[in-house]
Amino acid sequence: MRKGIHPDYREVLFVDVSSDYKIVTRSTIKTDLKETYEGKEYPMVKLDISSASHPFYTGNTKIVDTEGRIEKFQKKFGSGFAAKLKK
Repeated sequence: MRKGIHPDYREVLFVDVSSDYKIVTRSTIKTDLKETYEGKEYPMVKLDISSASHPFYTGNTKIVDTEGRIEKFQKKFGSGFAAKLKK
């Protein structure tokens, strides 16, 4: 292998912030965050979702957005906006 062209492949701590699930695996991802886990310091990456919090794996459903897209549009632009476009 040629030196200097490959990214640094090292152990990285991935943290699911919604369930506080942590896993150490090897990755080339770049991050400035660091955290100590089980007595060793690792580069850390924060995740929004992982297998510990994903509805498919947990069987629990989370309602992220209770307001529909049409209602959001009408709230933002008013209900008469679409009628003006048709004319």
